[in-house]
Formats: sequence, C-alpha cells, structure tokens
Amino acid sequence: MNARWKISAGLAAALAIGVAIGMSIAPPLHSTAQGPDTPVGRYTVVHTEGTNMIVTDNKASTVYYYTIEPGTEAGSDLKLRASLDLTQVGKDVLKPKLFKKNP
Repeated sequence: MNARWKISAGLAAALAIGVAIGMSIAPPLHSTAQGPDTPVGRYTVVHTEGTNMIVTDNKASTVYYYTIEPGTEAGSDLKLRASLDLTQVGKDVLKPKLFKKNP
C-alpha cells in the first residue's frame, strides 16, 4: 500500500504541475486581443427575450434598449426605444434618451 500511495501522490503532483504550466501559457478564453472596435469586444447583450433586447456599447459606454411594436408577435423587428449614458452612473438621477416612434 505504501508504494501505491507514493505513485498516486507522484501522479497527482505531476498533474498539478502540468495544469499550472498549461494555464500559464494558454491565452484566456474571453480574450479581447482583437481590440475594442471588433464586434466581439465592443457590444454585450445584457438581456433578451425575443421581444426586447438590452445591449451595451462598451466603447461608447452606452446602453441601448430595443423592443418590438406593441401588439406584434415575437420575432418582429426590434426598434430602438431608449439609450442611457453609462458615464452618468453614480449620480442621483439617470436620464435616458428616449427615441420617438416614426409615424
């Protein structure tokens, strides 16, 4: 049993060292190496249900809110309803910029 324990401990140590080396040389899974102007790093979908969507523009520090027209079914065109400047976060009041419907 003593020899088995030593072999198991040695294999566990070798595995731990291998994982540590692999993690140190591998790039992160969510890398922004492509830069902030690429679609992958610039926009983040915060929430969506098929009838609405909240998107953050990371470069412009702005949140956009899109929704379908009232009375239409899910999957209809999403229209911009409001945006919010995230540089204002921390103030007592945040005022969204509202977008009026086109006639």
